[in-house]
Amino acid sequence: MRLKYAFIKQQAGHYAIRRLCLTLKVHPSGYYAWLSEPKSARAKDDQRLLGLIKHSWLESGGVYGYRKIHDDLREVGESCGRHRVARLMRLEGLRSQTGYRRRPGKYGGKPAVASPNLLKRQFDVREPNKVWVTDITYIRTYEGWLYLAVVLDLFSRQIIGWSMKSQMTSDVAIDALLMAVWRRKPKQEVMIHSDQGSQYSSSDWRSFLKANNLVASMSRRGNCHDNAVAESFFQLLKRERIKRKIYTTRQDARDDVFDYIEMFYNPKRRHSFNNQLSPVEFEKRYAASLESV
Repeated sequence: MRLKYAFIKQQAGHYAIRRLCLTLKVHPSGYYAWLSEPKSARAKDDQRLLGLIKHSWLESGGVYGYRKIHDDLREVGESCGRHRVARLMRLEGLRSQTGYRRRPGKYGGKPAVASPNLLKRQFDVREPNKVWVTDITYIRTYEGWLYLAVVLDLFSRQIIGWSMKSQMTSDVAIDALLMAVWRRKPKQEVMIHSDQGSQYSSSDWRSFLKANNLVASMSRRGNCHDNAVAESFFQLLKRERIKRKIYTTRQDARDDVFDYIEMFYNPKRRHSFNNQLSPVEFEKRYAASLESV
């Protein structure tokens, strides 16, 4: 009796499936094939590719968009289109980190000494250690402000010097420049461009430049575009890292900024100016090209 009931139930199920297939205009064999293998080969490959996309996105700290992730995939041998990467990221809810707006207000005071604007927005530099730019920004913590000064080589956009202190004195700017000089040890004269902040017009700053064969250049007053590359780096730092964190102590902020500069931005972050190479890799390839000549 039980076997007969099971047979009738099975036949009823087959009849219902046949009616469904007629309604959908598909063959029953196709329906049963779909049951045994519901995902197409394309869907399976999308799933595999999505795993690589997530890995690249997480490696970037959740800041890369589809263009840079596509470059990462091409570098490891994946042949896929940008639009496919964008579609998979959109479906998974993976987005680049965008949007940072500087607070309105007045910044800086009248400098004691101003140097001429020797750079004149000539940001495209063909050799390392020709032109460096420097600037200072602030980071909020529960302990109070932390001030960050950086020195950036315009050739590769690499951060070659940085310093962080709890007070915005000339020391924070000089220490960042000291790191840059110690790391690069330039043999020729180097232009160092800054804004007209008091840290860059102090007697200590000018004495350090003179002692290390550095030539001062300053932005015109109230014209932030004259130092646009340094400003652009700070926007990246705040958008991709600082605005996504809450720092309990200044040391927490120091550790995180160090991680961003030395572990991500310099060695890994792709830069459009460098043909989508990281600053470190761009300089390596430049040095290799000189040796091959």
